[in-house]
Parts: sequence; C-alpha cells; structure tokens
Amino acid sequence: METSIALVGAGGFVGSHLLQALLQRTPWKILAVDLDFHRIQNLKNEKDSRVEFLRADIADAEVIQKVSRSEIVVNLAAICTPSRYMSEAQAVIESNFSHPVELAKACAQTGAWLVYFSTSEVYGKTSQGAEVLDEDASDFIQGSIRASRWSYAVAKQLSERYLAAIPHLKYSVVRPFNFIGPWMDFMPGVDGEGIPRVLANFSSALVRNDPMFLVNGGNARRSFTSIHDAVDFMFCLFENREKAYGEAFNVGNAKNELSIRELAVLMRRIYARMLSVPEEALSPLKEVSGEAYYGKGYEDSLRRIPSVEKSKKLLGFEAKIPLEDALEESICWFHTHYSAECKRS
Repeated sequence: METSIALVGAGGFVGSHLLQALLQRTPWKILAVDLDFHRIQNLKNEKDSRVEFLRADIADAEVIQKVSRSEIVVNLAAICTPSRYMSEAQAVIESNFSHPVELAKACAQTGAWLVYFSTSEVYGKTSQGAEVLDEDASDFIQGSIRASRWSYAVAKQLSERYLAAIPHLKYSVVRPFNFIGPWMDFMPGVDGEGIPRVLANFSSALVRNDPMFLVNGGNARRSFTSIHDAVDFMFCLFENREKAYGEAFNVGNAKNELSIRELAVLMRRIYARMLSVPEEALSPLKEVSGEAYYGKGYEDSLRRIPSVEKSKKLLGFEAKIPLEDALEESICWFHTHYSAECKRS
C-alpha cells in the first residue's frame, strides 16, 4: 500500500524544506496544507501528481477530517514568534493547543500516526546555569500568569500532555532547538510585520545596515540547528516509527551553543566577510531591555541546550552541521533574497 502523508503547515519554514525532501527521497503521496504557499510556489507550478495542495486552516473541522485520513500526519502549524506571544496570547494558545488537540482526536479515530511539532520552549524559564534538557527528566517551569511571554510554551506543553492522554493515539513529539536556514521567517515591512525570531531579526538588520538589538544584553544562550539536520531527523523518525510511538524527542545540536551576543558578533563577522568589507562598516550592536523591545510581560529562558541521547539511541540520529556553516548558508540566502527589496524601499 502506498504511504500517504499530510503536512499541516507545509508552506512554512520547516514544512517547505520537509516537503521538498519528501519529493526527492520518497514515492509517497503528500497532502500539503497551509494558508500560504509562497515558499514552495515552484513546487506548485511543477504540479507533481503526488502532491495535493490544500489552502486551508485546521481550525476547520472538515479539513481536520481530510488530514486525519492520511497514514502519517505531521503537524507543523503554529504561531511561533515571540512578539506575537506578547500581543496575541489568545490566538497563540488556540493555534498551539485548541486546534492541534482536535486534529489529535481525529487521528486517534482513523489510526493515523501523528507527529506533533512542539518546541524547546516547553522547558520554560531555565536559568543561566541550567544543565542539558532531558525529554523525560527535566522539569517544565514557566513564569507568572501575567507574563504572557509563556502563552506559547504553556499551550505546547498542554498539547503534549493531552496527546499522551488520548487512548489509542499513535503519536510522537518533536521539540525543535532553534532551527535555522533559508526561508526562515520574514523581513519586517517586506513580507511580514512584527518582530521575527532572532536569525531573521539579525539578518534583516545586517541587510539593511541597521543596529542589531541585544535584548537584555544578549546574555541568553541557545543551541542552533541547521534545517538540513532537522529534515534528516525526520527521515530517521519515519524509518523507526515503532520505536518513536509515544516518545518526545529533542532535535538540536548541542555543539552549536552560544549566547545571543556571541551570535550577533559571529553573524556580523560572516556578513562582513561575505561583502568584503571591514566589520566596522556595519551598524553597531545596541542593548535594549526586553520590556522596551517586546512589551510588558516579557521574560526569557536564559539557557536551552538539549540532551540528544534519546535520538541517538532510538533513531540513530545525530546533528552534524557546524554552526558557522549553517549561519553562512542562512545569511547568504537572506542577503540574496532581500537585498533588492531593501534597495527599492
């Protein structure tokens, strides 16, 4: 029987890369669901008979029923930018809890295997000295109910718990640790509004030669992971589904950890080298408080570094791409894609 897979959020950053890889590596039949397909317009134009593109929202019950009839359902759909956690907490919770659980209930009825993209944010308000985060042992700690920064993390955490509580549901949870690569997020004022995640935020500043703002000094630490490693993880997951049922997996590169300040410095260095100009020719770094930048109620996780032992043991997966290589590819793509737009604006 031919394998069928539904990608919910197929037009997003991760979904667009995964869709292209599925077309290249498998003969599977694919249902690609999203509200926006601009990242994969070339695939739509090619009209591969294996792909059905559905412009729809999983808030629609009929869409949920259609999606759940696939053998594998990968749910990537989410509101997942920090500025929106602050200003649209209700929509963030609905996107990351209310809609996914309805899809999960439908998958339990049809027998579909649900691969749910959660987030490393579920680990919450970690400290500067936090140890590596273990999928099955680390505590989840969030801030005050008044700190709407945690709306996303709490919604994702509750979704994970709800999936585990549904009888007969075949599911696996993916917790991404800062995936980066081409097509990540948007450039404010060009193809999106608000504040994107840090890679696109800093890349936008570099291309426009604007200051790179370091929120709360840029002291928070993160582990960054190439989108190509993330896609390879998904294929290891597909190949080991029996071992993956009922499990949550960190997907990250523990070797690629640095502070946000160090990230800004490294990105500046790479971009200056790319343009063959001295770093001093680029706009400087500037510090700003989290409240001034994102609004009242902003808090942060100070260190997120993943334990990757479970993925190695159960799936045979280990991220391989060094940070500088991943950043250079991402920045080069961003420069090529947006430089002309900046000149016109």
